[in-house]
Amino acid sequence: MVDGQDPAGRPSFFRKPAAAGSPAPRRPIAPPPPAPPAVPPPPAPPGPPWPPENLPTPPSGPPPDAPGSGLRRPLFPGTGGTRFGIHTFNTLLTLVTLGVYYFWAKTRLRQYLFSQTQIEGDRFAYHGTGRELLLGTLKAVLVFGVPIFALNLIRDVLDVPVLVKVGAGVLSASLLFVLFPVAMVGARHYRLGRTSWRGIRFSFRGRVWALVKIVIVGSFFTGLTFGLYYPYFLVARQTFMVSHSYFGSERFDFAGRGRDLFWPYVQAILLTLPTLGLGWVWYIARKRRYFWGHTTFGTTRFACTVTGTALLGLWVVNVLLLVCTLGLAWPWVRVRNIHFAFRNLALVGPLDLARIQQEAQRVSAIGEGLSGFFDSGFDLA
Repeated sequence: MVDGQDPAGRPSFFRKPAAAGSPAPRRPIAPPPPAPPAVPPPPAPPGPPWPPENLPTPPSGPPPDAPGSGLRRPLFPGTGGTRFGIHTFNTLLTLVTLGVYYFWAKTRLRQYLFSQTQIEGDRFAYHGTGRELLLGTLKAVLVFGVPIFALNLIRDVLDVPVLVKVGAGVLSASLLFVLFPVAMVGARHYRLGRTSWRGIRFSFRGRVWALVKIVIVGSFFTGLTFGLYYPYFLVARQTFMVSHSYFGSERFDFAGRGRDLFWPYVQAILLTLPTLGLGWVWYIARKRRYFWGHTTFGTTRFACTVTGTALLGLWVVNVLLLVCTLGLAWPWVRVRNIHFAFRNLALVGPLDLARIQQEAQRVSAIGEGLSGFFDSGFDLA
């Protein structure tokens, strides 16, 4: 409001109007009232301490078997108790059926072993049947067993000229000599062909006569050198068996050399008497490490950490278990062997499974039937 005027803007009776031409004095404008003080927000409830005390501190770097670490280990969650039950059931049925159930018993045991073997969370599967093993064994007996029996009969029983007896003996020995590589190749064909992982079959594509040549040459030079050529023979045979094995379309490979095992083999021979034969345990462990360490699959390689001391300890405990239980601990012994082997085995490096295609091969159980007689050693069971 201006002096000389009322609040409505009219001249006031009590005030003198301002002179013309002089600016009207203005009343000072009062400052705005202060804003009310802000109310502070309520305090937040106390949270847990950080880092939480009840959580373990994560280790630096990836764990040993993490997917990004490139290290894969096979696992076997099976137990000796379960295998003992399977073993007892198989033994009883085999006795009741006078041995006929043996082929189904063997198949059932393999199905259990493969179903309990896993890598990267996926288990293997065995697709063989007892009927296949039975028919394969019958064919093997007809093809190889009957001729060998007849030749031995001519050599030992029949009254024929000496030259005929000598010829029958040579033929019988030759067939027996050839049967071992036939059994190895046939068993490898059948067992890999009946095994799968993640729905993809394994396979073996080696030819029998290729292994027969390796066996003939290896046996000849081993005898000629009084056994010193044996490491070269072993490596040549391992190269053949591994390099013709496939998982789907991807091939395994082996890059070992016989000379790498020659001196360890000679040392084992020289230490046989001083160590009462125990030196061979260290040679076997070294050979396992060497064979696995030179086996590759695509861009990955196998690694084995078994030592002679650990292997000797395993065998000593196994013998004590068998002796103390009068053989009843056999299922536990076999499970201990599998656990020991897997604990010391790993697959190292990147593994591209996307490019692997299914390439199942046709297989026969004849060689598998022969391997049952010769025990060629390519079976977890």
